[in-house]
Amino acid sequence: MNYSPNLQPQLSKKLIVQKYGGATLATPEKIRNVAKRIHQLHQNGVRLVVVVSAMGQTTNDLIQLAQKVSDRPHLREMDMLLTVGERISMSLLSMALNDLGCPAISFTGSQAGILTDEAHVNAKIIDVKGFRVQEALMQNKVVIMAGFQGVSPVTKEITTLGRGGSDISAVAMAGYLKADQCEILKDVDGVYTADPKAVPQAQLIPKLNLQTLLEMTQWGAKVLNSASVALALEKNVRLFVGPAELMEQKSTSDGLIGTIIDSIYSASESTPVALNSFGKVCKIKTALPQNEFQAKLTMANIGRPQVLQQTENIIYLTGPQEVLEALFNFEEKSDFYEILDKDICTVSLTYSKAAADSALPELNSILEKNSIKILNSFSLMNSVHFFIPTAFRDKALQSLHQIILSSKSYLL
Repeated sequence: MNYSPNLQPQLSKKLIVQKYGGATLATPEKIRNVAKRIHQLHQNGVRLVVVVSAMGQTTNDLIQLAQKVSDRPHLREMDMLLTVGERISMSLLSMALNDLGCPAISFTGSQAGILTDEAHVNAKIIDVKGFRVQEALMQNKVVIMAGFQGVSPVTKEITTLGRGGSDISAVAMAGYLKADQCEILKDVDGVYTADPKAVPQAQLIPKLNLQTLLEMTQWGAKVLNSASVALALEKNVRLFVGPAELMEQKSTSDGLIGTIIDSIYSASESTPVALNSFGKVCKIKTALPQNEFQAKLTMANIGRPQVLQQTENIIYLTGPQEVLEALFNFEEKSDFYEILDKDICTVSLTYSKAAADSALPELNSILEKNSIKILNSFSLMNSVHFFIPTAFRDKALQSLHQIILSSKSYLL
């Protein structure tokens, strides 16, 4: 991604980009509470760009609404529909801030200068021209920006960035503005050693390297969008992941709670850091190369799935539920692909550095002792990956998480 020249003058005030997840904006009361915290930061002299997701389950509700109208909604029209959610959030939050006496202005992704390729539903950012954002900051305004969306300079069409796309919007703007920090504020305390919903013993990780988090998110960690972490690594953006409702005596900028992620931190040795998982994976057979397979899906108005592994004519892939359902229900799929199994999940253990050669057989042995069927396994970079039947997912996570607890690698 090539950014346009940064025209921001050198100002002394700290600049932070914050991103608020949908759960933190789910009700008018929560929006007002977020506005109060932003107002307090602004009064303390912090310059702020606030990127917002759609309220609560709005995006899912809109997808379901579209599916009630159309069996296979046109992707361009889906983008037109889905961008409504973030526009609602940004305008309501801006209203709440102005009511508090805090000068604020809201921008859509296109107004904020987020330029993307021509793809619909899963577009990629190709440039940022945040001139209006810079101008508003110079006027001492808080900028409220709709995440998840942009515009193609080629087609002039509104586009969306896929699930978790607001994370990408926030990191892209933070990189463009050279912000001091990009804070991803959610309804969780930070990055954990596993999904606490599946593994109650999961522990908070106070500090991570961006490369480690990138590998975690590429293999199922939902705390951040994987593309946003890759962008943070490329643009050297310091990230903070933590709860939106911060206690007054604690500060995200002080790093006292949540998880700090940057490219500076490095573990002294290779230790197990986190378990990640994709809960829904599909195994298909196709004679087409990956790019031709994807091109045919696009022609069939099916969104882009994430390919996890391809060997000869077998592809393991995942994606949002609506993409997988479209793959399952596509009437003409027999023309170029066959579904072999759709009850698969992944379980991956990521290490702080390259995993030892003994890691794969050791983890294989643990799963076999717990009577967990292994469909496929391999090591790649700093992680060990397993494809197993979905029914064994929670048992596998619980079994392998004991390795992290024993190593205490999450403690700094």
